[in-house]
Amino acid sequence: MEGTMIAVSLQPVGTVVGGRTEAFDDDWNTEEALIRLDGTRFGPDSLAGLDEFSHLEVVFLFHLVDPASVHTSARRPRGNPDWPPVGIFAQRAKNRPNRLGVSRCRLLAVDGLDVRVRGLDAIDGSPVLDLKPYMAEFAPQGETVQPAWATELMRNYY
Repeated sequence: MEGTMIAVSLQPVGTVVGGRTEAFDDDWNTEEALIRLDGTRFGPDSLAGLDEFSHLEVVFLFHLVDPASVHTSARRPRGNPDWPPVGIFAQRAKNRPNRLGVSRCRLLAVDGLDVRVRGLDAIDGSPVLDLKPYMAEFAPQGETVQPAWATELMRNYY
């Protein structure tokens, strides 16, 4: 099986409710939304203890990205001519293979099957594929490094 790719099928665990209805960059930290779990598959006990964490990691689908617009090669982030062309795996653009987003956001409250968050950079209706509590021990060990263009790009993102 070496080198063989397998197909993966996922069923969302929930949906983003509220917040932005359109994807546009910057100022995500002002956005509040709910992540509503699928009540046919989960009960409130699936969220037991989550409210003891300050932040979550959320895996979601960029559901409004047309698969035909996915990039697989290098491009300039946000089309900015001042930034270098970088491969799709060297940026976090939404038009990416598999259209997966990963976001860290502040957990505000848990109420039944609703998880209220701030700073989730997903839009209303986005399928949520997984939720995980953020634990400091999973942060990178040691110093982190990124190019100057990435720091500039993220300056007003949150």
